[in-house]
Amino acid sequence: MSSSTTSIESYMATRLVSFKPDDDILHAMRVLLDKRLSGAPVLDKTGRLVGVLSKKDCLGIIYNTAYHQDWGGKVEHYMSHEVEHIDADSSIFTAAEKLLNSHYRRFPVLRNEELVGQISRCDILRAIDEVYLRNSE
Repeated sequence: MSSSTTSIESYMATRLVSFKPDDDILHAMRVLLDKRLSGAPVLDKTGRLVGVLSKKDCLGIIYNTAYHQDWGGKVEHYMSHEVEHIDADSSIFTAAEKLLNSHYRRFPVLRNEELVGQISRCDILRAIDEVYLRNSE
């Protein structure tokens, strides 16, 4: 396989935990902790990606509590609204380059504006090992 034809689709996660904007932030935070996830996509009622909630975003609960004496709230008040994503037909090298040039550890994967998966640094390393390194031994 050449680098231009090795798609991320074979390596991305497709069984994702997701949240809705009106989900309770404390519940969402507990889900991230219990499942040991660094973050999860936030989908509207139609399934469209509208944000991402990360553990870092959840730290905003402390700020909100300190200044407003209010524990909790909705996911939409804490999530990142500007979401970088990657197209489903991207190559593993395109994804690797995007991850190298970003502080994010993973990207939602979209096809025709629909969330179809998520690709992480670990997924890309696994793909490179499997497709390129093991084939050269």
